[in-house]
Amino acid sequence: MTVNDSGQVALVTGGGTGIGRETALQLAEAGWRVIVTGRRHAPLADLASGHPAIDHRVADVADPARVASLVDEVADIHGRLDALINNAGVLVPLPATNPEPEALRQLFSINVFGPSYLVGAAVKHLSVSGGSVVNVSSAVAQRPSSRAGFYGASKAALDYLTRSWAAELAAHGIRVNGVAPGPTETPIMSTVLPAEKIAEVTAKEAASLPLKRRGTADEVARWIVALADPASSWVTGQVIAVDGGMVIA
Repeated sequence: MTVNDSGQVALVTGGGTGIGRETALQLAEAGWRVIVTGRRHAPLADLASGHPAIDHRVADVADPARVASLVDEVADIHGRLDALINNAGVLVPLPATNPEPEALRQLFSINVFGPSYLVGAAVKHLSVSGGSVVNVSSAVAQRPSSRAGFYGASKAALDYLTRSWAAELAAHGIRVNGVAPGPTETPIMSTVLPAEKIAEVTAKEAASLPLKRRGTADEVARWIVALADPASSWVTGQVIAVDGGMVIA
């Protein structure tokens, strides 16, 4: 891991748990100043209380006004913004036969519109620092499965935006990349499945992968941190699959 001794600043959305939390910790360990954001105060405060380089703000990425004020606040307080990690996301299984409108709206508001609002607000700051954006997608964007169509579509949209933004923002000196995790040990599964089903589903997922195991949040976070690092200054427009071989299975 490259140690960042230049006081660079990263904003990590969905930073209270799972991949976002691990990304914040790894960035802080590498010398970054990190601001984590999310909709729940308790996990954010818990993370920030354990590390002096991590601060936190409560924010909903689907609220464009709050996003704009958050990004400006971070840049004003720290004097710069060097990396935006669009990690906040929601997984909502929806059938093709009768997708619930509010759930569909939430899915795209958080997974697609949220990163769009954040990038729009961050460009003026990232262009000054020559910074980067890392979007956290999903291997499901490339591997369709039952009841995951709308979730996969939201992540496929984010992958397209990653490449499009990379082409558009290169003129501003901003790199844009993505990481697409496969089945990973994070709390997100508990938001969509009853406890008694989780062990069964995760075992099936692991067995379906070429590497025969689910990933861990720290394995995914390493790639996010690597792409944000200035050492990756000639990498842009890439979506890296960190998925145990899911997309080739």
